[in-house]
Amino acid sequence: MRTTLRISRAAAVFTAVGALALTGCSDDGGKDESDKSSGSGKGSPSSVVLPKLDGEKLSVAAVWTGAEQANFVKVLKEFEKRTGAKVTFVPAQDPIVNFLGTKIAGGQPPDVAMIPQVGAIQQAARKKWAKPVGAEAKAQLSKNYSKVWQDLGAVDGTQYGVYFKAANKSLIWYNAKAFENAGAAEPKTWKDFLTTAETVSASGVTPVSVGGADGWTLTDWFENIYLSQAGPEKYDQLAQHKIKWTDPSVKDALTTLAQLFGKPSLIAGGADGALQTEFPASVTQTFTGGDQPKAAMVFEGDFVGVNIAQTKAKIGTDAKVFPFPAVGAESPVVTGGDAAVALKDGKGAQALLTWLGSTDAAQIMAEQGGFISPNKALDASAYPNEVQRTMAKALISAGDAVRFDMSDQAPQSFGGTPGKGEWKSLQDFLKNPKDIAGTQAKLESDAAKAYKS
Repeated sequence: MRTTLRISRAAAVFTAVGALALTGCSDDGGKDESDKSSGSGKGSPSSVVLPKLDGEKLSVAAVWTGAEQANFVKVLKEFEKRTGAKVTFVPAQDPIVNFLGTKIAGGQPPDVAMIPQVGAIQQAARKKWAKPVGAEAKAQLSKNYSKVWQDLGAVDGTQYGVYFKAANKSLIWYNAKAFENAGAAEPKTWKDFLTTAETVSASGVTPVSVGGADGWTLTDWFENIYLSQAGPEKYDQLAQHKIKWTDPSVKDALTTLAQLFGKPSLIAGGADGALQTEFPASVTQTFTGGDQPKAAMVFEGDFVGVNIAQTKAKIGTDAKVFPFPAVGAESPVVTGGDAAVALKDGKGAQALLTWLGSTDAAQIMAEQGGFISPNKALDASAYPNEVQRTMAKALISAGDAVRFDMSDQAPQSFGGTPGKGEWKSLQDFLKNPKDIAGTQAKLESDAAKAYKS
């Protein structure tokens, strides 16, 4: 789950969001030409025509788990109703390219994989695993997506990916009661953020929860700071490895990040605790425990809502959100995305790509919450609360200004592999944030090897 976009006045976009609870809703009202359920919940006609696939068996692999997986299965169930196919969800592991490679070597690739990195899509295409997108799916992309989202799924001019999910990953979620008890206010700048953290700490609650066991959360911390501090031009250069990780701009960003990571008292469990905390737990520990949660704030995207829904906290009242604080002139906005890629030839796989590119499929997932679609044709009323609607509108309004998450643009060995590359270097940095020069040197060494391979 990782992409980048720059939106001016980002702070204004996210203020005054509503206080509705995160609730999902969907039904099977509406009919398409095949007299199948649309799942739109509004009795509207289908936005897509799908073929009859009676008896055909398909499989879809993704790294999604828990509520996110369950919500996606609802989308697959609707596809089954419309086509007569039977679809199996296959749990995958990160890095997904390695997982898919094992399946392909064994002669059992899934029909479709949900791939969360641009670099992984490129790798799958160049290994000849990925199959080009067919005409029907291309038609959905042309109708429903900005050019940038089409381009992100293309390799050397050929379309391979259909982006189904996006995520705004520049948000700080906070426990409203903990803030109230501390007398803390939503910060606008990084300096204010550190002051707020100290204020919360003084109240007896640890201010920040960090899911350091999942290295991708640490890349998101770095990327938000780097984008805001160094600016989009430098960001693009570093993402393409046109400047080295030993560049002074990287030193500046790590120095800024160390202002938080270098104070163990500000992080739940300190560095050691954070490195043992997986992302879902980093969220739930922020919104459980009554007046004494393990942390008052947690950083990550709109998809945090899925994990908050596993607690008793209600979004907009118990759980609130503010934009990632501005380090430079503006707050950054970073998003992530997952694209459907066909790994088998055939009518079924292509039909599934067509379905996932449709507004109907996007609506089913949107209604569950914890999800943002890059589909510009999706009515914002599909989202279950004003928080989700505001985030989605910001993404769509950015249009072709979107830039993909830096680590996801990198070769997967550097930007998307547990225990290696950027993930490992930033975990080591969390453990020892004084070693900025050493962190830069290791990042550059790993990046140089990865970009050459």
